[in-house]
Amino acid sequence: MAPNSTFTPETIAAGFHALSDPLRIQVLELLCSQELCVCDLCDHLGTTQSKLSFHLKTLKQAGLVSPRQEGRWIYYSLNLPQFVALEQYLAEFRRFSPILPIRSRCET
Repeated sequence: MAPNSTFTPETIAAGFHALSDPLRIQVLELLCSQELCVCDLCDHLGTTQSKLSFHLKTLKQAGLVSPRQEGRWIYYSLNLPQFVALEQYLAEFRRFSPILPIRSRCET
């Protein structure tokens, strides 16, 4: 795979870890259409603010969402460049790593 300075094992792992939870996926799907505050996300998801805060922290650490404060409210939106980075990372495998059938040791 060609080296790319934007891909570090830590950033890629954090991104895919953040995508590994159904509630976080739901948050991202809600944010696809508009920026939302925590209270709106809680209402849409039927979850508590403390539970949602934990998941938002994971999404922020992975760089998948961006917070914006307006007064006492914090609004969240998707950080699209990080999604592009994850997509490019996966595309590197598709482009440079041919998928070959597994060869049994017995066949050699």
